[in-house]
Amino acid sequence: MTKPTLVLLHGVGLDHTMWEPVAELLADRFTVVTPDLLGHRPGSPAPAGTTLADLAEDVATKIPARSHVVGFSLGALVAQHLALHRTDLVATLTSVSSVCRRTPGEREDVLRRLETARVDFGAAAAASLRRWYEGTDVSPDRVALTERTLLANDVDSFLHCYQVFATADAELGPDLGRIFVPSLAVTGEEDPGSTPAMTLRLAAAIPNCLATTVPGARHMLPVQQPQALVESITAFIGDHAHV
Repeated sequence: MTKPTLVLLHGVGLDHTMWEPVAELLADRFTVVTPDLLGHRPGSPAPAGTTLADLAEDVATKIPARSHVVGFSLGALVAQHLALHRTDLVATLTSVSSVCRRTPGEREDVLRRLETARVDFGAAAAASLRRWYEGTDVSPDRVALTERTLLANDVDSFLHCYQVFATADAELGPDLGRIFVPSLAVTGEEDPGSTPAMTLRLAAAIPNCLATTVPGARHMLPVQQPQALVESITAFIGDHAHV
């Protein structure tokens, strides 16, 4: 029997390696596809003016129809765009640690982080690592891998993609009600950026969308608590196995 395809889309400044703890747990049940986003792989820079549509159209060339699409952070915005505009590709939508309809204060915070990255990329990367991992029990080796991935970015591509991350929720916001595939929104209870409140906003905006929070988890939920995330994803997809 052919296994269903599950697509995992990473966050800004990261790559497919962030999904390794999750992919290992899912491999027996799914054909797992972990494409690197535009601007996050060699030979594929993200030029100035890159849009969410550009990122989504690039992913669309790399995944089969009727995939179960899981996006993390920026990847969640890409997944939502696909669910809106490439309905042939998306059987179910899972948004992990996703922003949604940022308030003015939340928008100011993310734009401040973008400006820090423009001025001092290394300092921005260090701040991200603290925000994601400080106080967690994630192994030093895994934190070091995240650090290497961040620092290996082409800085211009990172900035252009971070601009998308900082603004595209406003673009998506008015259209979320037109996502009709079964959907799940999940985030960490202690995520300071993609907050539980945002997950509730997302679930309220998308018809037929469930919301859940993982106790004790910060932003890097797929790395910090992969088993809990996998349990949420598989239970959700199992409830919609007919799609």
